Amino acid sequence: MTVTLSDEARQVMALFEEETGATVRDCVLDEAFDRVLVLVKAGEMGQAIGPGGQHVGRVEEELGREVKVVEDAHTAGDFVASALAPAAVYNVTISENETTVAYAEVAEEDRGVAIGVDGRNIEAARTLAARHHDVDDIELT
Repeated sequence: MTVTLSDEARQVMALFEEETGATVRDCVLDEAFDRVLVLVKAGEMGQAIGPGGQHVGRVEEELGREVKVVEDAHTAGDFVASALAPAAVYNVTISENETTVAYAEVAEEDRGVAIGVDGRNIEAARTLAARHHDVDDIELT
């Protein structure tokens, strides 16, 4: 699977890595929600965010837009759970028929967090899961 990056996305990746010290795996400029989705290497989420959110805050200030950071994972199920954070995801089942759908079991009290305002969190998860694990859709159960 090939991920294509625009020049602007590459510039954002370089800025993010310089400001945070975290390794960026992917960057998506989400024009629909005027934000940037940044996928960081597994195990580097703390480094990306920084103490009290300082690192990601500096990047947001520099860009003048929100930055959503997602931690990479090796399996599609773990990736979907990571992308839906901070919602509590108990289990992810991947169904592969004509399309690949990830069914994420989310705590009832965290459904709103998983979906996000205007669907922004679940859309970010769908976008990144499609780019990195060929997941066509994510549904909450």
